[in-house]
Amino acid sequence: MEQFEGYTYVDGGVCAAKGFQANGLHCGLNAEPDKNDLALVVSDIICNAAAVYTTNKVKGAPILVTKRHLAATGNKAKAVIANSKNANTCNADGEEKAEKMAELAAKELGIKPEEVIVASTGVIGQILPIEPIETHIGALAEGLSYNGNAKAVNAIMTTDTVQKEVAVTFNLGGVTCTLGGMAKGSGMIHPNMATTLNFVTTDAAISSDMMQKALLEITKITYNCLSIDGDTSTNDMVCVMANGLAGNKEITGEDADYEVFKQALYIVMMNMTKMLAKDGEGATKLIECTVSEAKDLDTAIIVAKSVIRSPLFKCAIFGEDANWGRVLCAIGYADAEFDIHKVDVDLASKKGVLPVCRNGAGVEFSEEFASVVLSEDEIMVNVSLHDGDVAAKAWGCDLTYDYVKINGDYRS
Repeated sequence: MEQFEGYTYVDGGVCAAKGFQANGLHCGLNAEPDKNDLALVVSDIICNAAAVYTTNKVKGAPILVTKRHLAATGNKAKAVIANSKNANTCNADGEEKAEKMAELAAKELGIKPEEVIVASTGVIGQILPIEPIETHIGALAEGLSYNGNAKAVNAIMTTDTVQKEVAVTFNLGGVTCTLGGMAKGSGMIHPNMATTLNFVTTDAAISSDMMQKALLEITKITYNCLSIDGDTSTNDMVCVMANGLAGNKEITGEDADYEVFKQALYIVMMNMTKMLAKDGEGATKLIECTVSEAKDLDTAIIVAKSVIRSPLFKCAIFGEDANWGRVLCAIGYADAEFDIHKVDVDLASKKGVLPVCRNGAGVEFSEEFASVVLSEDEIMVNVSLHDGDVAAKAWGCDLTYDYVKINGDYRS
């Protein structure tokens, strides 16, 4: 992972920060008996909360319920309950089931249902059976642990092949604080507001308003710069909970401490974004596109996302073919204003840098060296627009035969 001065990576994911417990278990929603499918994350005390959600017009029932809960509590929450295998979306009884999940968790924890964030992921349009959740909620709560993060992150995974969690420590006014998160996602990922299921916890003290502001800013340059397959999910959600147990002075404005907190949020969310991209369904390679010397941030983001979204370029990377013309093509149809005749493009990896385009035109390169560069599992595409001083990154993955196999029979 990329190192940042003043920030230290630590283990623990959503349990790294003080006062957070978690657990996950198999309740029976998933036919695989060894796969957890129900998770619970709980803070020792009430938290300030912030969230962003999918912009898909079709929204999962858990999102509608969570929005209501946070509105009712003034953006306060104490727990998260989440299930995998069934998205609880497009069901007539969906909201009733999501509310029931919150009620079950609240009863076990001795809190109000409105203090529970609800999330689901999995197949859309299948009725969620509440009975497995109801019969296992007691064991789920009883098994809560300050080291239960691994069980929880396993429970939210669907087609993911690796667990995704990151945490860092940092200093706010002389006080050591921690921020950590867990994420799931491998397919149906092309966010416009948030992506997949992502839960972030921190023991830093920060107001809900400032946390929401930070979350929106960081989402724009992390999760919203991610695309696996161009499909925006119905259940995408990113939630942040802050319990303040570190003991720092609460952040209520855009001061120096706010900038330190926002950077911690960026580090965790950026790393989880890269993990999501690298674990795209069927993927063998991570693609990271950096657009530099843009006139503004929006232009840099639009161009970078256009490159990593290109199906043809994604196929070329899978085939380790330095077909740079597909990069320029994707840059060309990006909905932004710039001079294509000033554009430079390099392909790069740990094996070296391969210049392929200068001033919008191709340059000679060694196909043999190109094959060496593209043989790595992390490929960088560096684009310079020569039109300003702003840069942005976007992340995606190659498009493989296995992506079709996975999604051809996803329901089974």
